[in-house]
Amino acid sequence: MSGFFQLLMKRKEARSQVWLECFLFQVIPIVGIMAFAAAGAPSVAIYFLFHKNDVIVNKTSNPEPWERVDPTKPQKFVTINQKWKPVETLEMVKSMTK
Repeated sequence: MSGFFQLLMKRKEARSQVWLECFLFQVIPIVGIMAFAAAGAPSVAIYFLFHKNDVIVNKTSNPEPWERVDPTKPQKFVTINQKWKPVETLEMVKSMTK
């Protein structure tokens, strides 16, 4: 009877070792992806805060910041083969309101 219990214990140890290896192979990539996302999100937010002109931190010095946006400069993250030009009706309305 003791041989039977020893056989069961060996199988249990072998199963726990296999389970541990599978668990580690599944957890390590998830931890890596989460660490990359946790480091990337704040860094992108800080980059946009300091390098993009469509993010306004202080509105007291310029209450209408959209007036200073350059229409010839693309405001998108990625622009492929697109030329920017001002809209005539918008320019007309802007000149009438000033």
